[in-house]
Amino acid sequence: MILVDLLSMILRLAELAFAAIVAGLTGDYLHSVRGSSSWDQGRFIYTEVVAGLSILLSLLWLFPFSGSFIHWPADVVISICWWVVFGLLVNFLHGNCGYVFNWYGINFDGHNTCPQWKADIAFAFLSALCWLVSAFLGIYWVHRRVAPDGTYHRRRWYRSRV
Repeated sequence: MILVDLLSMILRLAELAFAAIVAGLTGDYLHSVRGSSSWDQGRFIYTEVVAGLSILLSLLWLFPFSGSFIHWPADVVISICWWVVFGLLVNFLHGNCGYVFNWYGINFDGHNTCPQWKADIAFAFLSALCWLVSAFLGIYWVHRRVAPDGTYHRRRWYRSRV
């Protein structure tokens, strides 16, 4: 089970890094349009909230204790939130920067904002995948365990009163 703990820690670090990148890129945009209507910037405020919540939860659940695997329902919810962020950001571009996953010819010269938006979208997508894999890993850990003789037994999600 040390491999599962190591994979969980790697996923949590990736979730932390991806959320921090998305928070930074989106925060930079929100800073540049400060003073505009909050209703017009709702999708970016939502992105910042999801990124902040992801940073907090990935820090709390970073260390591989057995209790960190039972949070897989929260991992599913955060993954769904990241998928919504991905859809909102893709919808915002409306194809103005070309195909979302077409990275050919992109350079970071400081004048073009398309690379920043594509990076924001890509890291939101990667974060959604990492949270989803963490959820599947938690489901696997909760429902399977290895007995001392090497056989697998189903792990109960509730505690027995006896």
